[in-house]
Amino acid sequence: MNENPAYKSGFVTLIGRPNVGKSTLMNQLIGQKIAITSNKPQTTRNRIQTVLTLEEGQIVFLDTPGIHKAKNKLGDYMVNVAERTLNEVDVILWLVEPTNFIGAGERHIIEQLKKVKTPVILVINKTDTIKRDEVLPYIDTYRKELDFQEIVPVSALKGDNTDTLVKCILKYLPYGPAFYDEDTITDQPMRQIVAELIREKALRLLEEEIPHGIAVSIEQMNFRKNICDIEATIICERESHKGIVIGKGGQMLKQIGSKARPEIEDLLETKVNLQLWVKVKKDWRDSDFLLKNFGYNPKDIDMNA
Repeated sequence: MNENPAYKSGFVTLIGRPNVGKSTLMNQLIGQKIAITSNKPQTTRNRIQTVLTLEEGQIVFLDTPGIHKAKNKLGDYMVNVAERTLNEVDVILWLVEPTNFIGAGERHIIEQLKKVKTPVILVINKTDTIKRDEVLPYIDTYRKELDFQEIVPVSALKGDNTDTLVKCILKYLPYGPAFYDEDTITDQPMRQIVAELIREKALRLLEEEIPHGIAVSIEQMNFRKNICDIEATIICERESHKGIVIGKGGQMLKQIGSKARPEIEDLLETKVNLQLWVKVKKDWRDSDFLLKNFGYNPKDIDMNA
């Protein structure tokens, strides 16, 4: 495949405000769940790299944290990762919701995009929530703001028009061999994906009871015959949160485990014995040491790095 002179390969970043559907779109495009999704913003904390290999080319997706106003060191890290990526890729996918209103968050992204020379494809997501003829005014609204290479309406949730999006991406990738073997789906360590799957279930089940101050640490992950033993700790910032995560009689913690286990088993292709614990580490989102311990590189927090 790599000897084909017409073969293309390159890096594509997905950016957009929190909760616009970046992770859902990436999971849809590669056909496998790697990035976690929830109805809470700022779900994605690391830059997740996934790979789509086709006959005509290979697209390496970088799903970055949403661009937003940072409130702590973790927030600084997330914003810095997202904005720095813009100059490192071959194509930028900017996801927006179908609306005529361009808010302060979108204005901030527009200002960032004006500074880069990378081709930008505007993706108007969530078209399943509107009537087909309603999308044209939204396209017109954004077209006036920036010179986009392409504007593609999609439904990441339903997969509508995602084939067209892939074709548009390939148009702007450079010619060259694949970066990864064709069976590679992601560069994320399995332990990190398992931790993220557990965190997703916690976020969904806890809903509004706990803010975003939870992380998951995999203490042990041991494979034996036909089973994988996993010990994981859910980290929260306050004692009051610990009780909520555990729940009455340990019911909430059991629910989190029972929801996460089937997806982990699908991922690892084996039975899983999952043990969950809960610990309090106050203000972990402002601790360089703890951020590094949970997989976020504190060096990336320095905006001048």
